[in-house]
Amino acid sequence: MTVRPPLDTARILAAEYGQQLDPVNYIVGVAISGRLRLHAALPSTPNPAPSIVQAVDPLVTPDNLAQVLDADGSVQSGFVWAGELSAATGDDRYADFLIGIANRYLDLRPDGLPHPIDPDNRVEEVFFAGALLGRAFQRTADPRYANALAAILGRVHAQPGSGLWWHCGASPFYWGRGNAFAALGFAEALSYLPAGAAGRDALLAEHTAHLDALIRHQHPSGAWHQVVDRPDSYLELTATAMIGYALARGIARGWLPADSGANYRPAVDRAWAAVNERIDDAGMVRDACVGTGPLPTLDDYLQRPAATGHDDRAGSMALWFALECAALDTRS
Repeated sequence: MTVRPPLDTARILAAEYGQQLDPVNYIVGVAISGRLRLHAALPSTPNPAPSIVQAVDPLVTPDNLAQVLDADGSVQSGFVWAGELSAATGDDRYADFLIGIANRYLDLRPDGLPHPIDPDNRVEEVFFAGALLGRAFQRTADPRYANALAAILGRVHAQPGSGLWWHCGASPFYWGRGNAFAALGFAEALSYLPAGAAGRDALLAEHTAHLDALIRHQHPSGAWHQVVDRPDSYLELTATAMIGYALARGIARGWLPADSGANYRPAVDRAWAAVNERIDDAGMVRDACVGTGPLPTLDDYLQRPAATGHDDRAGSMALWFALECAALDTRS
């Protein structure tokens, strides 16, 4: 199969995903962000901002903010597009709404953790915190957001020896998308924390070691497995797109070396080939692990179903990855 240029795939995915913020969660929010990023990268494409405004305006209210603050990070990070929509429209309400969400992470429970954070260290929250607090810091330059982000990510780590991440303490398994959440979350954080920020160097070292461990497990086709260290598990789309995004962004933004001897750029190219292969010309996907909370046994992860057809999670993450590949190609 011919490998489609990333922007061609991005156009296909943007036409299929992120048309409504329903349900409100990161899965749909990432696709809305991707639609805005596509137009910013390629102004000749239709401007999605008016239709996005129509879809999200009923949700950007004080009453809904109160509800979102009581929800978990998967709902709260459904607003990752907010700063991009403010930039596209000149309307600060969207970015201000996201800052209101990020403020919840400044409010600590008696155990010292921010209210949205699960004390069992669910790896999804690395992405939720990185995405929300990073964007709030970018918007405000308020060091409270940067400090909170560095503290949250600085207290969680990959497993010694393997260099990989458990899903959480109760599920000590190297789930593919779980490791992808860690890679994606650190990449988001590093995108917004400036050089010299407290804790940034330690986060970069943790992130780079994790990516090195992941590359050792990358299948020759470019994909990662449903369970990273189990080559008998299926090759999975969402993990591949999310890890590929983290690698591509790191190279494009300069915190990962671009030379082929460092292995990062070849890993991106292989990952893109694997993702491209799993998306058809209508934006339908295959090999996308369905929604997965912490599971009690390794076999539960190995047997987790893979979606085929329209899948918001896979479509949104592949859209972000496609755009990051295009940005990397432009900067190379």
